[in-house]
Amino acid sequence: MSTPAPAPVPAPVPASEEAEREVVELCAELIRFDTSNPTSDERACADRVVELLAAAGLDSELVESAPGRANVVARIPGADPARGALLVHGHLDVVPADPAEWRVPPFSGEIRDGYLWGRGAIDMKDTVAVMLATARHFARTGTRPAREIVLAFLADEEAGGRFGAHWLVEHRPDLFAGVTEAIGEGGGFSYALDDSRRLYPIENAQRGMAWMELTADGRAGHGSSPNDENAVTDLAETLTRIGRHTFPVRLIEPVRALLAETARLQVVDLDLDAEDLDAELAKLGHVADFMQVVLRNSANPTMFTAGYQTNVIPGRATARVDGRFLPGHEQELLDTIDALLLPSVSRRWVNHDIAMETSFDGPLVEAMCAAVRAEDPDGHPVPYCNPGGTDAKAFTKLGIRCFGFKGLKLPHDLDYGRLFHGVDERVPLEGLRFGVRVMTRLWQDC
Repeated sequence: MSTPAPAPVPAPVPASEEAEREVVELCAELIRFDTSNPTSDERACADRVVELLAAAGLDSELVESAPGRANVVARIPGADPARGALLVHGHLDVVPADPAEWRVPPFSGEIRDGYLWGRGAIDMKDTVAVMLATARHFARTGTRPAREIVLAFLADEEAGGRFGAHWLVEHRPDLFAGVTEAIGEGGGFSYALDDSRRLYPIENAQRGMAWMELTADGRAGHGSSPNDENAVTDLAETLTRIGRHTFPVRLIEPVRALLAETARLQVVDLDLDAEDLDAELAKLGHVADFMQVVLRNSANPTMFTAGYQTNVIPGRATARVDGRFLPGHEQELLDTIDALLLPSVSRRWVNHDIAMETSFDGPLVEAMCAAVRAEDPDGHPVPYCNPGGTDAKAFTKLGIRCFGFKGLKLPHDLDYGRLFHGVDERVPLEGLRFGVRVMTRLWQDC
């Protein structure tokens, strides 16, 4: 599937200098709220979101799913009330950060060398700040979006959304009445194609989540004695088999389309049905490395717990495995894992969530592509499969068509992927301003 042809550039009311200045201030303020999940909660940050919306004349509703686990939802009326609403969602929680590992305090919101530093700078208080700055700009100027916009500032995404998106979908679906499409994290950032051009992967698919706990049951005994039913040994062997396993390549449509478009832009003759696919993908240079994570299913051991004394062989050992599966390939993952388990090892779900995929077409896709091209003429929007998962998985259960799109232009020398959940997370100031300009265009043309 090729990307949509360039649409005529719209002539919207542009983002104001005030909005571009404010987005940096808002992002810094949001970072200073320690919303680490699981050690903190989102309530103080959510209260501030309510205040910022109210100051611009926008009503919102704060919903707690549990004490401190706060979500905020607001609506901006659209120019065409007959059209389905667009949900724009972002999460307020972040993963924890160890200050000893960082060059700056992770919750300082410090500005240095053209970047705003801090936990959440790219995941995803940058996008939350863009949402707020754009909403406040529309309210100040009286600008109407093309369709109704539903803003959702969510809790608990980093732990699976049990207190956030999934809870709201189950207990407060009325908050999303009339919504037909959604955009959230997971795409719309730039990726250097070459020295002057950039890809903008727009997420229209996600791998599913299959987080498992493995348990080995064996025979407890003295650490000095032979034991052919050692739970630790059996579990370690199972984990090694899983961790060393390479799943086969499965080219789903969004991945195939991204690779084909990249080959076209690079003027490369690419055979995606070749027997030696690795050799073909090597023709794309560093883009092939970017795509490796969405070519196949994956399963990585991440945690191991066993024993309580060096001279005691425990009767049980447990471990966690992070499994991910491409749309349409869940059963292949599960069958493979089960085949790799030793007889003494069983598995149970820790977090099991769907894969998702939608076609890369329609007015919203055209509007996202047009907004990027208008602000970055050397930018090339392409379909994309997110290797992880987002709150979009919850919203698909309401029949909402979901995409990942944040509108973030990055310097070519910034390794964006490694900053997610990493040390020294930071976002370029110009990238935040770019996001406001893109989002302002999109809301008026979506």
